[in-house]
Amino acid sequence: MRTHFISPNGHRQRGASLIEVLVAVVILAIGLLGMAGLQASALKGNQSSYARSQAVMLSYFMLDMMRADRGNALLGQYNTDSNAAPGAVLTPICAATDVPQNTLVDNSRKDWINALKAGLGDNAQTCGAIRCDATGECTIQITWDDQRAGGLGQQRFDTRSRL
Repeated sequence: MRTHFISPNGHRQRGASLIEVLVAVVILAIGLLGMAGLQASALKGNQSSYARSQAVMLSYFMLDMMRADRGNALLGQYNTDSNAAPGAVLTPICAATDVPQNTLVDNSRKDWINALKAGLGDNAQTCGAIRCDATGECTIQITWDDQRAGGLGQQRFDTRSRL
């Protein structure tokens, strides 16, 4: 036996109308699209944050190598340029092949550039620059392209430390 519900005004209800179902589906679709957009935005922000943390780690990586070879670092052997003013953009190394010789210093810089390329993207915008003075005050600059992560394009991270 079928049971029909009767509303307070005396009309029988036989289910939801087609319009009610369509409105519910549209509202659900808009909500799901909004959640998908939010997820995509969160992934882009996460990738950009990951690149920045990689830049921090890789700058410390180079500083640790220079601390292990402090004598050469104080002589400016690790420098990528010799006459940059404080706060200026340093002359970068953008490829391991830009490092000319096979000394301990050059091998350390090659390893660092290869690590930059592996961690921040192997493209022409991923570069590193180093400058240390005779007092042990060192600046490490790392640049990379953050466009693929939804960032502002070219990013630069500076680390200053005393050896």
